[in-house]
Amino acid sequence: MEKFTLINMARSRIKVFEPFEDVSKASPSIDAMMISYGCVYKKSSNPVMNGSRVETIEEARKEYKKLMVQGWKKTSIFNSYY
Repeated sequence: MEKFTLINMARSRIKVFEPFEDVSKASPSIDAMMISYGCVYKKSSNPVMNGSRVETIEEARKEYKKLMVQGWKKTSIFNSYY
C-alpha cells in the first residue's frame, strides 16, 4: 500500500491516508490505515496538521469514496512536507 493525499475543492483542507504498522506485535502487519487531516493556509507553505486517527482498511476505503464523491482530488503537491 502507498501513502496518498487528498485535497478538497477549495484547496483549504487535506487528508493523508497511509498504511499503519502495529509495531507492538512480534511481526508487524499492515491491517489499518492512519488518516491525518489538516488545513492549508497558503499553497506555498506547509499544511497545518490538526490530528490523525487509525481506521480499519474498510472504513478508510469508505471515507475515501465519500470524499471523492464530494469532489476531493488526489494530489502530490504536499508529499515533500511529510
